[in-house]
Amino acid sequence: MIILTTSTNAQELKFIPRQYAADSIVLTDEQANTSSTISATFTKDGYYLKADISFALAEDRFYTFNALNGTKTVYKGRIFCTDQTVSDYSINKNVYTEHESTNEYIVYNE
Repeated sequence: MIILTTSTNAQELKFIPRQYAADSIVLTDEQANTSSTISATFTKDGYYLKADISFALAEDRFYTFNALNGTKTVYKGRIFCTDQTVSDYSINKNVYTEHESTNEYIVYNE
């Protein structure tokens, strides 16, 4: 899975494809079920194919994408959009609060 942000600046999309040529991606928002085709210039970087692409992504959403060379799919992947730092990411950020309790319990061994 590739992690991107809501930034409208160009972001690096990097993956290992089936073949090292691509000219566009089809990006599908899984929640809204809408697709858009984005033309891009891909370059080979070792075993990777990469491109700098400007996206219009919504936070906390998943997207699927197909990298295409003409009409042939060379890679299928998934993108998650978040502005949180990846190492500190929490699905419960600003939603879940922990409550302390003074409940005590006794365990009996039989």
